[in-house]
Amino acid sequence: MESLLSFSVIKIALAGTSGFLVAFLFAPSLLSFLVRHKLWRKEVRTKALGGGTLPVFQKFHTEGETSVPRLGGLLVWLVPPCIAFLFFLFEKVDIWPVGSFNFLSRSQTWLPVATLLAASFVGFIDDILQVIVTPSHKILKRLWPLMEKYGAGGLSLRYRLSLIGIIAMTGAWWFYEKLGWSTLHIPGGGDIQLGWLYIPIFFIVMIATYSGGIIDGLDGLAGGTFASMFGAYAVIAFAQHQIDLAAFCITLVGTILAFLWFNIPPARFYMGEAGMMGLTATLTVVAFLTDSVLVLPIIGFPLVLESGSTIIQFFSKKFFKRKVFLATPIHHHFEAMGWPHYQITMRFWVIGIVMAIAGIAIRLLG
Repeated sequence: MESLLSFSVIKIALAGTSGFLVAFLFAPSLLSFLVRHKLWRKEVRTKALGGGTLPVFQKFHTEGETSVPRLGGLLVWLVPPCIAFLFFLFEKVDIWPVGSFNFLSRSQTWLPVATLLAASFVGFIDDILQVIVTPSHKILKRLWPLMEKYGAGGLSLRYRLSLIGIIAMTGAWWFYEKLGWSTLHIPGGGDIQLGWLYIPIFFIVMIATYSGGIIDGLDGLAGGTFASMFGAYAVIAFAQHQIDLAAFCITLVGTILAFLWFNIPPARFYMGEAGMMGLTATLTVVAFLTDSVLVLPIIGFPLVLESGSTIIQFFSKKFFKRKVFLATPIHHHFEAMGWPHYQITMRFWVIGIVMAIAGIAIRLLG
C-alpha cells in the first residue's frame, strides 16, 4: 500500500513537472512567432456589453491590448494533451520507467482531454479572428455578421455561447447516457438523485463557469487563479484515488505556471480565449468527474466574483439607470479606485488559494 501511494505521488509529480518544463521551453518560440507576425488585437473594445462606453478599460488597457500578443493559451491547449499522449505512447512501446506513468485512461482522463481540445479550438478561432480580421479584409467580410460588434473583433458573444453550449450538451449527454451519472454529492450529506435534470444542470454549470472567463483581464490574474483551482481538484481527485485525473490536473497546473512565468507584469503575451474556453470547460468536467460540483463556486470563487459583478452591474444599469461599480468585471473597479495592477492580481491569488483550501476541506467532509 505504501509503495502504491509513493508511486502515485511520483506519477503526479512527474506529470506536473513535465507540464511546466515542456511549456516553459516551448513558450519562447511561441512568443517569438506571435511577435513576429504581430498577432495582437488591431483595435480595442469601445462599448460595454450592455451598451455605453468603457472609459476605465480604455484608459488602462489600450496600449497593452494593441501591442501584446494574444494566443498564449496555445500552451494550455496543446501541452497537457501532448504530454498525456506521449506518456501513453511510452507505455505502448514499453519504454521503462516512463511508460509506467501513463495517465491517459478512458475512465478518468479521456473526457477532460477531449473537452480541453474542443473548447480551446473554439477559443482559438475567436483569437484568430481578433488578431487578423477587420472589416477591411474583403475576403473575410462575410464573417463580419458573426463577429463581436463592440469593436474588439472575434466571435460575437452569441456564437461563442452557442459553441460552448454544444460542448456542454455533448458532455452532459455523455455523463448521463454513457457513464450513467444522475446524482450530485452534497458534502457531509450524501447524494441527491437528479434523474434527467442532470443534463440541464451540467449545461448551466459549464455556461456559468465560462462566464467567469472574463477574469483574463490583468497580467497574471487568470494564470494564478486557475492554477489554484486545478490544484484543488487535483487534491480532491487524489483523495478519491483518481490518480490519472489528479495527474492530468497537475499537468495543467504546471503548464499554467509556465504560462504565468511569461504573463506576470509586464505580460509578454495574453492567454486569450484559446486558454480561457479550454480551462473553464475542462474545470467543469473535472468538477463533475470528482462529483464536486457543489464546491465549484467555492474553489472557483474568483470566477464567481468576476461574473457576478458584471451581472449586477448590467441589471443595475438596465433597471435602475445607475452603476454599482466604477467598472466591471470587478478587477476594473479596483483599477478605477487606483489600485496598482500587481496589487489586484496578488490579492486575487490570495483569495483564490484560501477559497481553494476551503473548497477541498468542505468536499472531503465525510
